[in-house]
Amino acid sequence: QQQQQQQQDATEDQSKGEVPALAAEAVLVVSEEIPDTPTVSGYDFNNGIDLAKLIDSYGNVGFQSTNLGLAIEEINKMLRWRLSDEPIGENDDITDPEERKATKCTIFLSYTSNLISSGMREILRFLVEHKLVDVICTTGGGIEEDFIKCLAPTYLGDFALSGKELRLKGLNRIGNLLVPNSNYCKFEDWMNPILDQMLEEQQRDGTVWTPSKMIHRFGKEINDPSSVYYWAWKNDIPVYCPAITDGSIGDMIYFHSYKNPGLVVDIAGDIRGINDSALRAKKSGMIILGGGIVKHHVCNANLMRNGADFSVFINTANEFDGSDSGARPDEAISWGKIRITAKPVKLYSEVTLVFPLIVARTFAKYYYEQKQLEEEQN
Repeated sequence: QQQQQQQQDATEDQSKGEVPALAAEAVLVVSEEIPDTPTVSGYDFNNGIDLAKLIDSYGNVGFQSTNLGLAIEEINKMLRWRLSDEPIGENDDITDPEERKATKCTIFLSYTSNLISSGMREILRFLVEHKLVDVICTTGGGIEEDFIKCLAPTYLGDFALSGKELRLKGLNRIGNLLVPNSNYCKFEDWMNPILDQMLEEQQRDGTVWTPSKMIHRFGKEINDPSSVYYWAWKNDIPVYCPAITDGSIGDMIYFHSYKNPGLVVDIAGDIRGINDSALRAKKSGMIILGGGIVKHHVCNANLMRNGADFSVFINTANEFDGSDSGARPDEAISWGKIRITAKPVKLYSEVTLVFPLIVARTFAKYYYEQKQLEEEQN
């Protein structure tokens, strides 16, 4: 009956030469006032080429560009925070004003192995070389590929290369990168004597080798400033690798167990190490590049302090399958891995496309600003 009445009204409106009232009401809905929020805009190349301003403009573009802008803001909050920003609490163990000014946010950096295989390695090394991060978590491949690159190069290839043909040529493909199998043979030749030394120290001195201790030892032995883990050893930045045997290092340990058996790797020591790093942090920030174990391991460590204060996730995974890799930050809040007061950011993107831009407007900008400030003070 209502529909018939609406049709009748529309017919009458037409006969009067008026827009049907139903259509007008449906299309011309009155808007409420938009709350105080930025308007959408992009970079205007009529103003020339300014890469810093171009990156800064991403925040107002929309879609994942806006999330990139939010990720830059979140990381800058990690870098700028000082304990002196907070009022002194009743149970605060640091009350000296100068010490509070010097107490920074503890930044956890996690990444998957493909990023070390790629040219992202040099950007990650910059962060570690200049002590811009405090704790690292990665996979077995994320460790070995760094050392292998010190011994022999990785090459650009193509995603479409035939796996069969590459196998017959002894070439391993990582996406559109190629790693000759001879690189891993060189790695074995380099690593075996170190494993022998580690076993000897274990038996002679009672040394307990955790994955993080192993990685620092490898960083010391490689003695190459192009290595991420050389700088981690040099700057005493812990590198946690809960799956250190999942890759070529595991292969080498396996072969070594036949040639010179007895080496023991203690993972329990490292779970205490990474959890304590989170527990002791006055403020905690997580930057997680990719998913899987490196994402969950750092999130779970921050559960020990009732969640990280700042968080940036960058990956291409979605949550529809219930995977932790695809889980949005809000799921981590439900577990207590990110604080309920936090404003975390997830950027849906392939890391190599966006992280260099993010570093340019966060870590690199901060480093050169601090360097200039020190030079002026001296």
